[in-house]
Parts: sequence; structure tokens; C-alpha cells
Amino acid sequence: MASKRISQETFDAAVRENIEEFEMGPDEAVREAMEQFESQGVDLSNIVKTAPRIFADGPQEPEHRILQALDALREALAHSQPQELSVPLAHFRDQCQQNRSCCFLAAQKGAYPVLLTAWQLATEGNPALLLQVLDTLTALTDGQPDLLDAQGLQLLVATLAQGASAADLTCAALRLVRHACLKHEQNRQALVKAGVLPLLTGAISQHGSYADVVREACGALRVMTFDDDIRVPFGHAHTHARMIVQENQGLKVLVKAAQAFPDNPSVLGELCSTLSRLAVRNEFCQEIVDLGGLDVLVALLDDDTNHQDLVKQVLSALRAIAGNDDVKDAIVRAGGAESIVAAMTRHQASPQVCEQSCAALCVLALRKPENSRVIVEGGGALAALEAMRTHPQEAGVQKQACMLIRNLVARSQAFSQPILDLGAEALISQARAAHRDCEDVAKAALRDLGCRVELCELWTGQKGDLAL
Repeated sequence: MASKRISQETFDAAVRENIEEFEMGPDEAVREAMEQFESQGVDLSNIVKTAPRIFADGPQEPEHRILQALDALREALAHSQPQELSVPLAHFRDQCQQNRSCCFLAAQKGAYPVLLTAWQLATEGNPALLLQVLDTLTALTDGQPDLLDAQGLQLLVATLAQGASAADLTCAALRLVRHACLKHEQNRQALVKAGVLPLLTGAISQHGSYADVVREACGALRVMTFDDDIRVPFGHAHTHARMIVQENQGLKVLVKAAQAFPDNPSVLGELCSTLSRLAVRNEFCQEIVDLGGLDVLVALLDDDTNHQDLVKQVLSALRAIAGNDDVKDAIVRAGGAESIVAAMTRHQASPQVCEQSCAALCVLALRKPENSRVIVEGGGALAALEAMRTHPQEAGVQKQACMLIRNLVARSQAFSQPILDLGAEALISQARAAHRDCEDVAKAALRDLGCRVELCELWTGQKGDLAL
């Protein structure tokens, strides 16, 4: 059942009543109002939970600081003087960054049309003001992509195109693209139709030495491949990924950028994550290898890096491109299997790294007996079982490890006994008992290991008419 909601005015009225009728202090009045509404099952996530201004001369509308800042910005904009907008813009942005509920209230009170007008004014040769407007819009639209209308989306593409030579403007516009498209399929499709994809890859090519631009461009490219808007029956995630690769040389741009940042784990992680999102076709996986992307990924694992987030993203990228059977073999020939096992051993305390390592090895072993041999002889089975012992409560680790064990022995029965000697049966049985998600994969692993598994009918059909 959906949570109940109230308006900001209703909450403010309750706070005012607590102050005026029950002589509470502002903090106590807010706290009492929160407890009152939460006890009734009201969701207050979009409510500004501060005491409004109380006027002594009559029932005027209570005002919060975010609304005061919006009024000041609206008044400055009425004079159409760009030099007068800087201070109120900065103040409004600061208020938006205080809390998402402040952004929600400002949006309800017409903040977007005000900022759109400021945006149009700033495009008339005032890059400093334009940068400020973009930053403010980014703060306002965080979690509110519906605010951007067709005019705003067109202006965003134009801003990216016209300000392509300025790294700071490009970075701010890219950040706004990401906010506008997150969980909003309509905005994604509108921006793609307006020509945003070549601008995203072009930003990386043109500003390849600017870490912030590359990072934000990767985030914008990835969000174009998301299918996260529950309001539409299906999205264009695959189509957008194909367009990025085939029409805008996305893979070439990303691999080249990765080679330019050998010592920047943050940027490398973003690039690897983006490669993972684009490896949606067999030929794309092979193209990453042909461009030298596989060498980059294996080298990153071999660097003995202590950056677990980067290791996790590299493993995810290897797992993605290993969907191509030829690439599976290429990864193993490049020493990727040993590098994955070494990374899992080195980061045994991280459940995320262990899960991704097992998942990557699982894909490498699928339908590939020779790859299974390399993994087992390289200590992959032992490392996976150690991960199961270390993280018994992590369902993801347990599930991926079970799938790996199953793939290792499915076409190579000779490995069953050595793996059983390492204690696999007990660990898999424990995973099966502890995690419902592991039931099927654990049973399959035990079966292929040659262990006794009790099979049961999940349902039994009965003779009779299907129609009621």
C-alpha cells in the first residue's frame, strides 16, 4: 500500500498550531508535528522539516528559507540584469543542496520556469552566469527529472554544443544530462533524438585530459543505457547502447581514455563501468578486445591495486565482455583467469569483489572445459570456497560461487573429487539452507559434483478442464 502524503502547507499549519496554541518552541513544534504525522503513516520525505516564519500581523503564508531565496531570485530576474543574478542564484543553489525536500518545495512553487528564464538570459554571452545556472538546475533536478520540459531539453543540447570548448561548462551540462535522464525514459529518448550522443562521446575526445569531464561524460553515457523507468512498458536501452558504439565510436573513445588515465582509479572505474554497459552484443565484446581494452583490464587487475571499487568495476567489465565465447578464450590466454583469482584472494574480505570474481570466472568456465582446467589449476575453486567460508551471510557471494563450481565440473567431471576434497559439499549445502535464492544453483552444483540430491516435484498437474 502506498504511503500517505501531505502538502507542505498542512505540515506548516501543524507546526504553527503547536507554536501558537501550545506555546512550544520552534524545534519542539517541528518534532511534535513529525511524530504526529509519522504515527499516522504519512511519508514526510518531501517535507521541509523546519519551523516556518510566523507573522504577528495576520495569517500570512509561512515562508521557508528556500522560498525566500526563490523570491529573491525571481525579483532579481525581473530586472533582466545578469550581474544582479549571481548572488541570489548562489543562495538559491545552496538552499537546494541542503535537503531534497527543499528542492521539492521550490519546484512546487515554480522554481523551474524561473531558472529556465535565467538560463536563456545567460546564453547571451555570459559563460560565468551560465555555469552558475547549470549548477543550480542540477541541484534542483536531483531526483526530479520531470521538471525539464521540451524547451529545457533543447536548450541543454544547445548548451552542450555551443560550450563544447569550455571544460567547466561541459562538465556542468553533462551532470545535468545525467540528472535529467535518471529514471526518465522520455527525457532520454528526447535528448537522443535531439543529438546528444555525439556530444557525450565528443566531450571525452575533446577533453580527454580533464578527469571531471571524462567522469561526468561516462555517467551520462551509462544513464542512456538504463532501463529504470517503471512508467514505460519498455525502454530503448539496447538501441541507445548500439547507437553509442556504432554511430559514435563509443568503445574506441572509452578505451583510449582509459589509456590516458593509468593512475586515476576514480576515472578508470567510471570507464570500466561504462564499457560494461555497452558490451551488449557479441561483436561489441570482440571490438573491445581488438581495441586493446582487454589488455587494459588485465593490466589493471595485475597492478596489485588496493582500490576495491576499481577492482570491482574491472571484474564487471571482464564478466560483460566474456559473454562472447571467443573473448572467453582471449581472456584466459591473456592470463585473465589467474588475475581474477589473484584479485579475489587479495580482496577476500570484500564480499563485492568476491561476488564479481566468482561471477567473472563462472562466465569464463561456461561451456569451456579447457578454461575450467586453467581456473581449477590456478586456484579458482579454492578461492571461491574460501569466499563462501568468509562470507556465509552474503547471498550474492554464495550464489555466484555455487554457479562457478557447477560450471567448473559440468563438462569436466574429473574435477569433482578434488573440489569435494576441499569441502565443497558442506559449504554448498550450508548456502542452500541459509539462502532461498541459492536453492536451485546449489542443487545443480551438488548434482554435477555427484552428490546425493533429493529432487521433488514443485507442482503436480491434475486432469480436468482448464476453463472455469
